[in-house]
Amino acid sequence: MRRLSPETFDELCPSSMLPVRMQNKWAPLIMRLLGEGPQPFSELRRALPRTSPKELTRALRSLDRDGFLTRVTDADSSGYRLTPLGQSLLVVLLDVYAWTAEHWDELVDARERGERAERAEQSATYPSSPRDGAPAGAARTVGP
Repeated sequence: MRRLSPETFDELCPSSMLPVRMQNKWAPLIMRLLGEGPQPFSELRRALPRTSPKELTRALRSLDRDGFLTRVTDADSSGYRLTPLGQSLLVVLLDVYAWTAEHWDELVDARERGERAERAEQSATYPSSPRDGAPAGAARTVGP
């Protein structure tokens, strides 16, 4: 096996830049939504109900700062749209989404196997301790 150079992931290496740029888990989803066209904050918020306004604002600012989107305002409304740089990255993200869809069942199966193995390892490492002197596995009663 070939050894990696200590400079492989230098601070300015392209492979180390993407995680910095896409550090927010909402960023790729925002970019996908903006791929449909400019969107106001309220529409992005409605499409991403699991994110808080603060998280969404943070992600939008980060994407704006890094040149992937821009805020647009006109007489009637304001919102966000992808820049040409953002549109070029969206092409790559759409390929990743397509790959994910193609391998969805494998990914879910792998995740479930991994979670089962983690739970089994945790229960072997940290077995339940009996309470009140009751033998392990004994039925517990609730109430007076």
